[in-house]
Amino acid sequence: MFQRTQKWLPALLLTWGMGVICSSVQAEPAEPQMVSAAAHKPIEVKVVVVTMFEIGKDSGDQAGEFQLWHERQHLNERFKFAHHHDLFFNPKTGVLGMVTGMGTANSASAVMELGMDPRFDLSHAYWLVAGIAGFDPAKASIGSAAWAEYLVDGDLAYEIDAREIPKGWSTGYFARGTKKPYDPNRPAPTGEMFQLDPKLTDWAYELTRNVKLDDSPVLQKRRSLYTNYPNARKPPFVLKGDNLAAMTFWHGKLLNEWAERWVKYWTNGKGNFVSSAMEDTGTYQSLSYLSETGKVDKNRVMVLRTASNYTMPPPGVTAVDDLLQDHEGYAGLDASVEAAYRVGSKVVDTLVDHWDIYRDHTPAQMAGADKAE
Repeated sequence: MFQRTQKWLPALLLTWGMGVICSSVQAEPAEPQMVSAAAHKPIEVKVVVVTMFEIGKDSGDQAGEFQLWHERQHLNERFKFAHHHDLFFNPKTGVLGMVTGMGTANSASAVMELGMDPRFDLSHAYWLVAGIAGFDPAKASIGSAAWAEYLVDGDLAYEIDAREIPKGWSTGYFARGTKKPYDPNRPAPTGEMFQLDPKLTDWAYELTRNVKLDDSPVLQKRRSLYTNYPNARKPPFVLKGDNLAAMTFWHGKLLNEWAERWVKYWTNGKGNFVSSAMEDTGTYQSLSYLSETGKVDKNRVMVLRTASNYTMPPPGVTAVDDLLQDHEGYAGLDASVEAAYRVGSKVVDTLVDHWDIYRDHTPAQMAGADKAE
């Protein structure tokens, strides 16, 4: 459930444009009333926090990806949104929170819808994707947090069933426009891979690398099983590591090896597979289209994924047995949700607190200016 593009129908935006209504209400009442508002100057948004799912209510129960942002960032102004989940905003800080729904189709369409929404000025906004994921145990432990520079899509490809692949092929899964797995003569990516601004990723990582993350006996018990993986046995920590987005919740050693190789292949050896989720290439695809119109700036996008589970079983356990076990309700869920907020909010708060600087100049640009001096 927790692992996680092309053009969409113009009718989606038409339907949204006709049906969307602005409202401003406090989120705490059980039955909030939607209050219509007259047309006004678009609201400047400083940061959009992009989450993918919520478990139940937006506050007061088991927390999914959105709840801690809703509660702790005081996102109490509600805007009706003709998608999976309404939008919530803090007018004092300029932070807007959204829940896209899980999967590439949901994330891509929700982000496009928001980007075209006339109620908001997103031209200077930073976008923080903050969600949970499966992590490669060779790279990090559950409860850890990874900032991605590369987003690689795991769905756009050719595939032949493994029982029918030619002799000598390691897999039946290979890049479109090629003639064999990992063909060096592949075409340039057209949705298979995106690179975020590396300087912004580095800035976010350096700002948060020493953030203390929660540990617990439940996490310790789970990670103790990974006897051959030193990084999987460490207490949770912040790192840099890249994301593979695929709609299928995959699991196991062989698929983990595929993920590592697939990320290396599309990034020319520069990427380092760490997290497996579903949505991030769809999210970024929409933002890249919107950026061409000036409505958003794709150089202000950050992706933070936190480990709720491992992408492969511990030694001595089969992939299917590990996948289907409950693991005490996903051992890393609470810790990963907390990590996403604790690490991500440090970035959000820094941007908001220094908006006089970061509105017109990204941290990446400021870093470049400092080096030039």
